[in-house]
Amino acid sequence: MASAAGSSNVMLAINEKKTITTDLYRPLRLYIASTYSEREAAAADDDLSVVCDLRAAVEKPSLPDPSSLEQRRDALLAYARALALVEPRFPISPDRAHVHSLTFTWHDAFKGNKKCALASIHLEKASVLFNLGAVYSQIALAADRSTDVGIRIACGAFQSAAGAFAWLRESGAAAKAVAAGTTTVDITPECAGMLEKLMLAQAQECFFEKVIGGGKPPALCSKVARQVGILYEEAYTALSASPLSQHFDKTWVSHVQLKAAQFYADACYRYSLDLHEKEEIAEEIARLKIGMSALADAKKTTKGVAAQLLDSVNKLESNMKTNLERAMKENDRVYLMRVPAAGSLGALPAASLVKPTSLAEVLDASKERLFSSLVPDGSMKALSKYTEMVDNSIRTQAEKLQQASEITRVRLKEMDLPDSILSLEGNITLPMDLKEDVEAVQISGGPAGLESELQQLRDLSRVNQELLVQTEELLQKEANEDAQFRTQFGSRWTRPQSSTLTKNIQDRLNLFASNLKRAADSDSLIERGVKENYSLMSILDKRPIESSLPSISRPIMSLDGNEDAIVGALKQSLRQLESLGAQRAGLEDMLKEMKRKDDILPKLMVGVGSHDDLFKKEIAKYDPICADIADNIVAQEQLLLQIQAQNEQFAAVFNLEDYKAARERCYKQIAAAVVKYQEFKKNINEGLNFYVTLQEAIGKIKQQCSDFIMTRNIQCREMMEDVQRKLPGFRFSSSSRSSMQRNAASVPPDESSPSPPPPHAQAPYASPPGVDSRHGYSQPEARPAYSQPYPPSYGATPQQPTYGAQHPGQYQPPPGHDCGQPAYPGWRGPYPYYNAPQPQQSVPCPQAPYNATGAYPPHQSNYYRPQ
Repeated sequence: MASAAGSSNVMLAINEKKTITTDLYRPLRLYIASTYSEREAAAADDDLSVVCDLRAAVEKPSLPDPSSLEQRRDALLAYARALALVEPRFPISPDRAHVHSLTFTWHDAFKGNKKCALASIHLEKASVLFNLGAVYSQIALAADRSTDVGIRIACGAFQSAAGAFAWLRESGAAAKAVAAGTTTVDITPECAGMLEKLMLAQAQECFFEKVIGGGKPPALCSKVARQVGILYEEAYTALSASPLSQHFDKTWVSHVQLKAAQFYADACYRYSLDLHEKEEIAEEIARLKIGMSALADAKKTTKGVAAQLLDSVNKLESNMKTNLERAMKENDRVYLMRVPAAGSLGALPAASLVKPTSLAEVLDASKERLFSSLVPDGSMKALSKYTEMVDNSIRTQAEKLQQASEITRVRLKEMDLPDSILSLEGNITLPMDLKEDVEAVQISGGPAGLESELQQLRDLSRVNQELLVQTEELLQKEANEDAQFRTQFGSRWTRPQSSTLTKNIQDRLNLFASNLKRAADSDSLIERGVKENYSLMSILDKRPIESSLPSISRPIMSLDGNEDAIVGALKQSLRQLESLGAQRAGLEDMLKEMKRKDDILPKLMVGVGSHDDLFKKEIAKYDPICADIADNIVAQEQLLLQIQAQNEQFAAVFNLEDYKAARERCYKQIAAAVVKYQEFKKNINEGLNFYVTLQEAIGKIKQQCSDFIMTRNIQCREMMEDVQRKLPGFRFSSSSRSSMQRNAASVPPDESSPSPPPPHAQAPYASPPGVDSRHGYSQPEARPAYSQPYPPSYGATPQQPTYGAQHPGQYQPPPGHDCGQPAYPGWRGPYPYYNAPQPQQSVPCPQAPYNATGAYPPHQSNYYRPQ
């Protein structure tokens, strides 16, 4: 899409559609030789060469200078006239493929990566007409609108461009191209109509520039500006509707939207100038406010438009603001008029000065002599007329068939058929979305599988509790022995007390214990919730789920025993209705096949007399199929009335109203069970993730305790040796040394942490495609940050850490270390859960110590989060 600035405003031109080289000569010559004779083919060589040269000229890219654009316009007009002569002589279409190996390929003008390749003369004609309109718009854009001559050239070219797009739409070229097969959006009737309005808007804008430059009265300028705004508004409306709404670049759409608002505001501004001269200050104020509001609204949503256009809009807005302030001051001081409401004002008058230029004369090929010896001109026009008659007839019949099928679908749905018959026979089905939810629940184990997952929660809770107790025992044992040495040696035992060094670790262990308690409370609530709702969810364990649905039962007592006859008659009518539908599909196929084979060109060439007589005879071939279509529609209407009466009898005998009510209740019960199951499943998965991350955090703390105890033992030996050197003749008792050795030996290796029992494998509930379905605690890297209960370890693993390098007060972990773990608060459901007393900073964590394959995918949730 090209754009350029004129005397004051930016305008747009359309880029041409691009094509690829196509060989016309060989396919067309072969067709002439096979259909007529080799002599006719040889006689048409010169004409074929002319058409090929015209096509080659169209294939070349155009240059932007005005003289080249005019040559390009003439080449497109010549080729369009040639196509008008080719169309009736050479049946080039997907369903009338008499001309073999001839395919036209054209790219979308607005999205070059999209293209269409069809064996259709209609695609070729529509594309050439589109390019003709595009070249006219480029000629207009290249004109110098700062001069009167330039404005006149631009205005005329824009109207000719509008005429080309109007011809594309009104002549049926666009519709026929679309009917021939899948085409690009740019040559659809909707796009052609939009471009016609856009070109007319820019032509009217040229007139506006002319009247402004000529100093015309404000009232006239306002009318011209208002018509510009109306045309831009119509173009923007078309751009906002399907199929154009998702096709055009957003900045270009914004340009059209802003133009519409600009010229509406400009019309208000010019109109207000006229009102000021008449001293109608109140309405002047109202009009200025309306125009400024329109500009402000448009500027909010327009992004990427040309800077010059924004400058023009801002200048207009500034002028309106200045006039508004002046008018309000005058009204407050002099006139004291009441400003009318915007809704009470009439519409601004508009004056249309442009219209699409008709291209009928320049596209008239009646004087061209191409292929004149091959087919008479009269036959060419007659063939086009006949083809249009056939197309209209088939289109009408196809619409009738489609409407009949839609009526059948709606009427059967209203009568709940054939679902009620299927229910009576036991063939019951759930709505598709509900059935998919139930299948996902059953694949993941269903309500019966929740118990095994609850057991996993209990097992993991026990393992965490045991780890916590073991860690606390290690610290307590070291503290007891330190106290024993301190009692024995008194002031000579100068190293700090254990309790001062382990306070931070002990605080974290206490926090872990508190979190475990809260987590256990949440587990209890989950278990109680599962137990209380199990009767509701148990319906999901039924396989197939349809077995839980109610079915239509036969009446217990029958007065006349005619239930079977009622059902049989209704089923027979439904089968007849199905047969009518299949017959309609066959009739539509017959119409298409008859059209594909319908070629009266040879008859037109050799026929004598009136073409109308031939048309009547040929078009009568379609009458039997049209009559069958009418009979089918009448028969269907009668059959639907019969089915309605039979269904009313069927509903009365089998009490369908009660069945429908029971079925809806069952649907709601199943849906509620699915929701409840999803809730518990999510909560359990989050609990498992919580315990696994907590276990790893406790394991890290335990390892830190082991390192701490090892360091204290080294210090203990050094202090014993120091005391022995200072006190000659003093020897430690064997019990003291053995106690220290036992303390060192009591430090368990890292792998001493007990492992939990392997969790039971369980399929995930509704795992999305592409998501790993491993157990949640085998993937700690996917856990949300708030579920990380531990920090990184104290730097690299120390080799024999020594006491004394640290602060003499407490045993300090590295900065940023945090071993706190919030208790998971439970699912966001009807149960109140506890939260951790304070948030803990989350940090990344390594792989959890469990590698067993599980069923819970990683998830992002706020279930286990601190408050």
